[in-house]
Amino acid sequence: MKCENCTKKECSKKQKNDETQSTSVDALSSNDGSEEKNEFDTLANAKILLSDCLACDSCMTLEEGARVFQQNQKEFFRVLNLNKKCDTSKHKVLAVSLCPQSLPYFAAKFNLSVNEAAKRLCGFLKSLGVHYVFDTTIAADFSILESQREFVQRYQRRNQEEHALPMFASACPGWIRYAERVLTNLVTSHICTAKSPQQIMGSLVKGYFARQQNLSPDKIFHVVVAPCYDKKLEALREDFYTALYNSPEVDCVLTSGEIVQIMEQKNVSMKDVTEVAVDTLFDDLKEGDVVRHDGKRSDGYLEHIFKHAAKELFGVDVKEITYKALKNKDFQEVTLEKDGETVLRFAAAYGFRNIQNMVLKLKKGKFLYHFVEVLACPGGCLNGKGQAQSEDGKPDRALLAQMEEVYAAIPVRLPESNLHVQRMYQHWLEGVDSKKVQDTLHTTYSTANQSSSSLDIKW
Repeated sequence: MKCENCTKKECSKKQKNDETQSTSVDALSSNDGSEEKNEFDTLANAKILLSDCLACDSCMTLEEGARVFQQNQKEFFRVLNLNKKCDTSKHKVLAVSLCPQSLPYFAAKFNLSVNEAAKRLCGFLKSLGVHYVFDTTIAADFSILESQREFVQRYQRRNQEEHALPMFASACPGWIRYAERVLTNLVTSHICTAKSPQQIMGSLVKGYFARQQNLSPDKIFHVVVAPCYDKKLEALREDFYTALYNSPEVDCVLTSGEIVQIMEQKNVSMKDVTEVAVDTLFDDLKEGDVVRHDGKRSDGYLEHIFKHAAKELFGVDVKEITYKALKNKDFQEVTLEKDGETVLRFAAAYGFRNIQNMVLKLKKGKFLYHFVEVLACPGGCLNGKGQAQSEDGKPDRALLAQMEEVYAAIPVRLPESNLHVQRMYQHWLEGVDSKKVQDTLHTTYSTANQSSSSLDIKW
């Protein structure tokens, strides 16, 4: 599937900024029309909007395009409908994982507290036939902890390994896709190998949880609710797939907006849904109040890694981080000084204009940063185009401001303080430095064959 406005060498967006309207594409049907009609058929024909221009022919093959468009509501409903039939051999355990950056959208849109939004969303999903609803914050705990350790190790190897630093964050699939398909090894060798929270959650659900429930991974249909469409691309990666069971870690990604479409088409009001406590991966335990990580609009990789590195490498206990905005609000810098010398220099680069400027500096050898939190969406994850858009495809600034206020009010929990995570490291992952940790929580990056001129793509 190709974006009409793109070529391999240049992306000629109609607008010259990061607020370009997304390309609208009809969702492909997940059946061939031979199946009997069911109660979900009328809900399954919603549109999918591709985020930014990442799905042009530089970044997505025809096969990938078809598979992305199958990650829609119809596939979700197909599984729900199979579960309602008598053939138990085809039944699946439906598990839905909620991204923390999606919850403020539901809270702001329906004028609820974030805790009410989580419980009502859980209640709605279970009313459809979902068996388990999880919060992906625990997966982000793992991702942040692994990223912290990797940064310290890279910093310590910086004089021996050419590509040890800078280290780029790995949680944004739009950024990863762009780096792999366009930027080549110049960049991919610098990307942190820790999986994103979405894919670590896939490992937890299809690995840890499946074992706890005595289930084969292919008997679980795992859906992730996320702020952006690029998460659909991420779920297709070949390394996020269990070949032994012919099972991906994440079977389907639905955006926050797609969930609202389901509510609207079902004529269900969030206010009328019964509150149900969100599940955990641990027996019959339920989640308490919603928590988040440091960071204004994301999982806070920059802040957590910066504080950890300051303590581990320089013995400095950083309590508060001061951001310095540079060329624009979406490119900000954080530094640590010791004995009059800048010993750590981190940056947050959001949106493709800032990403391209960052890459050009790296190419010219003028890159000063040790770590960069890179996110494809201007404004960060809360501004994902699967939730923070108005009907005409432009950012809903009033809604986004409410979402930011809601998100900022959520209590912060340090990943180091999660006792479940510490126990899983010891009992499930066989220790923090084990091979199983590498196999389960980390990945590798490949590069497509692109000419060097691809580095000069105009956005």
